[in-house]
Amino acid sequence: MKLGLMVSAFDWPGGSREYGRTLGRIGRDAEQAGFSSLWVMDHFFQTPLNGPPEGDCLEAYTTLAYVAGQTTTLRLGTMVSGVTHRHPAVLVKTVTTLDVLSGGRAALGIGASWYEEEQRAYGIPVRPLRERFERLEEALRIAHRMWAGDESPFKGEHYQLERPLNAPAPLSRPHPPILVGGQGEKRTFRLIAQYADACNFYEPPTPEMLAEKTRTLPPDHPMRRGGGRDPFGMLRRKLAVLRERCEEYGRPWTELEKTTLGGVTLSRTGGSGTMTPAQAVDRYGALAGLGIDHAVVEPSDLHRPGALELWGEVVAQVR
Repeated sequence: MKLGLMVSAFDWPGGSREYGRTLGRIGRDAEQAGFSSLWVMDHFFQTPLNGPPEGDCLEAYTTLAYVAGQTTTLRLGTMVSGVTHRHPAVLVKTVTTLDVLSGGRAALGIGASWYEEEQRAYGIPVRPLRERFERLEEALRIAHRMWAGDESPFKGEHYQLERPLNAPAPLSRPHPPILVGGQGEKRTFRLIAQYADACNFYEPPTPEMLAEKTRTLPPDHPMRRGGGRDPFGMLRRKLAVLRERCEEYGRPWTELEKTTLGGVTLSRTGGSGTMTPAQAVDRYGALAGLGIDHAVVEPSDLHRPGALELWGEVVAQVR
C-alpha cells in the first residue's frame, strides 16, 4: 500500500508570511518519510470540514506548483477540482503544465462540485446536480482527447472546442492519472469505470473521528451519510458495487487504483485522539485487506516540525 498526504488547512503559526516556508518543509518532510503523493483541496473558501469560510485557503494549482519546486518524487494533485470552477480545456492545460514542470508527477483529481457558498460568492454559476454530472463527463472526455493528442473539434452539450491543442504533451504516460472523486453508486461509479484511473473513498472513521469531523458540516454533506453503521462494512459494500460497475463497462478491476482519505494523527504513545505507529499500521493493513491501494492521510499537526517523522515508520511497514 502507498500512503499520500493531504493538506487542506492553513491556519499555521506565523500566518501567511510563513506559509511558503512551512509548506515547503511539509513537502520535503513528506518525501523524506516516504509518502508517495501530496494532495490539496481545490476550493477558494475554507470548507466547513476545516472551519469557517474566512479561514485561509490557498489556490490549489499555484500551491501544487510551489510544492513541485520543493520536491522530486511526490505525485501532486487535487482532491478534487470541481468541474464548474474552470473550463475543462484550461484545467487540462494547467495539469499538463504541472506535469511537465514537475518531471511527470501531476494527477488530475476532478468531481462534480458541491460548495455552493463559494460559487455564489465568486459569481461561478451554480448548476443543477444533473447538469454538473453532464459537465463532468464531458470534461473527462475532453481530458482523454487532449492527452491523446486529438485536436479534432469537440462538440458537447455544454462545451465546444474548435481545436483542443495541448502542447507540450504531458510527461506522464499514457497521461497524468485521473482520479474521479465522489461515492455515488449510479452516476459517479459509472464515470469512474469508464474514464478514471483512480477513485477515492472516505476512510472508515472511528466514532470519535466521525463526531469531530462532521460537527460543522452541512446536513447534506456526504460524510454525514450512514452515521451509526459499520464503517468498514460500508466501504466493503461500496467497493463491491464499484467492482460491479467496472464489470458492466468492461473495465479490469486491477487497472483502477482504490484510494481513501482520512484524518489520522500519530503520537508515540497514542491517546488523546492520536494513534501509535503500530495502531496505524494495523489500520492501513485492514484497509489493504479490503483492496485499498493508496491511503491519503491528513494529520492535524502538519505544521509542527517533525510531525511526519513517525509516519516514516508506518510507511516502511505498509509498503
